[in-house]
Amino acid sequence: MTGSSHYFAAQPDAAHRPGLVRVVLPDLYLELATDSGVFSPGRLDPGTRFLLEKSPPPPASGDILDLGCGYGPIACTLAARSPGATVWAVDVNERALALCASNAAQAGLANVRCVLASSPEVPAVLAGIWSNPPVRIGKPALHAMLRGWLARLAPQAAATLVMGRNLGADSLHAWLANEEGWSVTRLSARSGYRLLRVTGPDDRNG
Repeated sequence: MTGSSHYFAAQPDAAHRPGLVRVVLPDLYLELATDSGVFSPGRLDPGTRFLLEKSPPPPASGDILDLGCGYGPIACTLAARSPGATVWAVDVNERALALCASNAAQAGLANVRCVLASSPEVPAVLAGIWSNPPVRIGKPALHAMLRGWLARLAPQAAATLVMGRNLGADSLHAWLANEEGWSVTRLSARSGYRLLRVTGPDDRNG
């Protein structure tokens, strides 16, 4: 657990332990290289799988974001499903970003851009956000992160977030809706996970 518990470090100190995760979806098959020191290196995280199986399709074009991309299962899936869009895969973990870039290249997904979360390259306006957010960074940091990125959503654009109920999904739902003023819809629930769609207050039916 030492390596995985610090997946949000810029440069994980866990010894390298290369691995492979197969992403098997009804419309897609990917083989993704993993390593210690990144999120869920041994298997596709159940929350991420839930998001990939149940989230609405990404827009056909525009700039879309995988927030906290890890080794790239969400970014690569979005890129394959929307080849006309540009997928910005952001993370603070440099090992994860290198894996994500390599995995996208290996899969022939030229529309993935892997950059640090602080990079000025990321567009100011986004056509969508997908994330299995890093809840273990703590609630204040998580709230600050989401507040900043959600503000970049274009009108009628949505963020699709997955979170475990035991990790605070319902309180996050309440915070986004009641304190931040977003329109939040629970799209689905399974095995203790919540899939949330977040839009501007005037985009409830967008």
